[in-house]
This record gives sequence, C-alpha cells and structure tokens, in this order.
Amino acid sequence: MHFSKTYSQLLLTLSPELRDNAIEYRRLKKLINETVVELYSLGFTPAVLQQLLEQGGNGIPASTCEDTDTAAPKDGPTVTYEISSLQPRLRITLGHGTQLSNDTISPLAAQVKHILDTAHFGEPQTQGTASQHTASLSSENAEYTVNIQDIVLPLRSDTAFLCLLASELSSLSDHFATIYNEFTQKLIVLATSISSTARPVSSSAPHSFSAYLLSANNVTSVRPGSCGKSDLYFWREVFQQYVQAEIFEGIGEAERGERSIDEAERRLVLFRGRVTEKARSLRIPTSEEALDMFFKINAFILDVKKFRLATEEATRKILKKHTKRTALPIPAYLLCKPGDTPPSEVVLSAQPLMPLQRLLVQAIGEKLLPVVPYIDDYSCLICTSIAFKPVRLDCGHLFCVRCLVKLQKQGKPNCPLCRAPTVLKADRNNVDYALLNFMSDWFPAESRAKLRANELEAAKEELEELGFPGATGCVIM
Repeated sequence: MHFSKTYSQLLLTLSPELRDNAIEYRRLKKLINETVVELYSLGFTPAVLQQLLEQGGNGIPASTCEDTDTAAPKDGPTVTYEISSLQPRLRITLGHGTQLSNDTISPLAAQVKHILDTAHFGEPQTQGTASQHTASLSSENAEYTVNIQDIVLPLRSDTAFLCLLASELSSLSDHFATIYNEFTQKLIVLATSISSTARPVSSSAPHSFSAYLLSANNVTSVRPGSCGKSDLYFWREVFQQYVQAEIFEGIGEAERGERSIDEAERRLVLFRGRVTEKARSLRIPTSEEALDMFFKINAFILDVKKFRLATEEATRKILKKHTKRTALPIPAYLLCKPGDTPPSEVVLSAQPLMPLQRLLVQAIGEKLLPVVPYIDDYSCLICTSIAFKPVRLDCGHLFCVRCLVKLQKQGKPNCPLCRAPTVLKADRNNVDYALLNFMSDWFPAESRAKLRANELEAAKEELEELGFPGATGCVIM
C-alpha cells in the first residue's frame, strides 16, 4: 500500500484537532510533479540535471545561499542549485568567451544553448536573468560566443513546495505548543475532580478523626478512624498501577526508553482492563466520570504519539521523493535540528516536532499523581513500613517510634543515616504531630495495621522481659 493512502487512513483514526493540522502530503506531491514539469520545460531531465549538479559540486552549502560574485570556471560552464530565503534557483555559470555550438557534446552546453534560444534577457517575460548582459550570436544560431557570466533560473514550483512545507511544519510546532497548554489545563480540572472523590478521613468521616496534640497528651491513645465514604484507596491503587505499567516509556534497566506504538497500546489496554474490574467498588458517582476522563487523556497521548511519528515519516518521505523526482538535493543546513542553526533559519526536517507525548506524560506526573499521597513517601527507613507515630530526631531524620525505642534499648546513640548522636536524646517532644495527623488522615488502614503490629511487638517484649520467651498471647499460671 502506498504511503499516501496509509497516511490518510491513519489520520482518519485520530481526533479532528490532530487530523486538521496534519501535513498535506498529497498537495506536496502535486507541487513536486509541477516542479518536474517546470524543469522539463527548461530542458533539464532528472538524469541530466543530477549529472550536471554533481559536476558542479551541487552548489548547496549554506555559504552559497546569498547572491555573490562567482568566479568564472576555467573548464567551461557549471550549474548549481541554490536556496535563498526558501526561493530555490538554478545558477548556470559561464566563462568569458565560452563557445557553444551544435557540435558541442557537453550536456550542459546543450542546456545553455536551449536556454539562450528560448530566453529574452531584459524583457518582462524572461524565464531567467543574467548578469553582464552581452552575447554575440551568429545569424543562424549555430554558434554562440557567450560573454554572460551567470544565468539564474528561478524555480517557482519548487519555491511553492518549500514554502508550503516550511509553513506547515512551523504551524504544526505552534499547534503542539497549544495542545500542551490545553492538556495541562485538562489535568488541573481532572486533579480537582479526583481530589473531591479521594477525600481523606477528616473530610469524608469527620467524626472518626481526631487531631493529636502535644498539649492534649493523647498521642498514646491514637486510634485512626475509618476512611468513610471516599474512593481514596481506589485512586491510590490506580495511580500506583499506572506508574508500574510504564505505558509510554520504560524506566527499568532492561526496557528503558520510549515504547513503540503497538507496545504502548497493548499496555494501555491491559491497564484499562485491570482498573475497570476494580471500578465496580467505587463509592462516589463522580469517580466514574473522572476515571473515564483519565482513560481519554491517556488515549489522547497515544494518538499524539501516532500523529507525531506519522508526521515525521511523511516529512522524511516527501523530502526523499522531492530529491528522487527532481534531482534537486535539499541543503543539509535546512534539515538539522533547530539548536544547530541560527534562529532566523527555517528548518524543513521533522526534528523540530517535539516529543509531545513525553511532555504530556511528564505533566501527568507533575500535576495529577501528587493529588493522592503515596505511602512510600512516609515510610520508616529502618522497617520500611509506614512511620506511624513518627519521631523526628534533632538531626531532622524521621523514624517510627518502635524502631527508635529499639535503638535506645540497644544503646545506639547515633542516627542510622547521618551518624549524629541524637537517638538517646529523643523523647515525646520529638513526636511529629503534624505528620502523625497527616498519616492518620490519609493512611487510616495502614496506620491501624502499623499500630496493631506495634502493640503486638511491645506486648511480646514485655512477656519476654517477665520471663515468658516466645509467648504471644495470654498465659494461665
């Protein structure tokens, strides 16, 4: 199947806002065909033109893109392809007194003879312009004594091709910037919606939550309440699975890097299937709407990924087709990255098309995922479970109360992280009540489990101190 048809079919599967800003591949192909016709009208076939350009060194380095006086070649005329401000032209450079006749076998001499036969220098309808307009012609046009130094032939169809391609790529980059801004706003709306459904204990079940203060001296009776009517744990699991799925980009050592379209789509389908099964336990109706919006956002990221890769391929193929059909090479300085060229230069390659899907995924991590706190961010660095009843040492490091009590019983004075002598100095004044309330509010289930585990461990230690090693329950004397 031709790329043009494949490209059109792919665009039909994308959203209208992407489809309407796609590169007009067929229109660019039409302009290439018109350029070929224009070259034929000047007497240049692709094969002959390619040979002539190779003999002239192609004439396309950046330094030759402005009008400069070119020294006459010693070995006869040459032809070069130049681009100045996206206005391509062919420059035929002749030596003074160049002899052109019907007996000349040089292909370039034949083309120059054809141009001199058809052009009328100095008249409005002229196809080309020349510097030093003097020519000595024989009466039968059989032999030319040429004193013209340069003949410049503007390529109007090729100009239209390059201008259209540059305009579309520039417009596409601007559109991508607009997409990113609009996407960021959508994430803010979604984050607000999820925040209203993933509510902590203090808002969803206010009677089950009590603040703990140093002045009240009630830290010893901490009993975290239930989560109430909230989808907090559902969204926490959704975001945790989303990070683990690595849908669009792998962060592991074995699969690091950007995913292919097929792999990203497969992972997105699997993630959606797992989440949909758990969505039956949702307690708040607006959570379903927020979840649907979250799925649509990820589907849009996948569409952007498809669109960007398709656009890059379309740009690459149309430039390749241009060179193949016309034998006119695109200058290398127009195909490099924007950072490698002056800001005033126009870049025609697909390189400027930013990896938008990566920016969108980063935006999710920055604006959406932090809506629901992660338990890993509040873990004790010794036991690796939640640091409930957290004790902050004078050095600033945080540990759960049971781990700190163990260090004190073992007579270890130094902090396990920075080795500062702060462990034995810690007392009830080092309890971080703000963080204690936060954990009780946002992690009620984990806090209850950690509290129960601490109580069992403390009871076991007391029994061991009383001479009942291994006892885990009541002992009848």
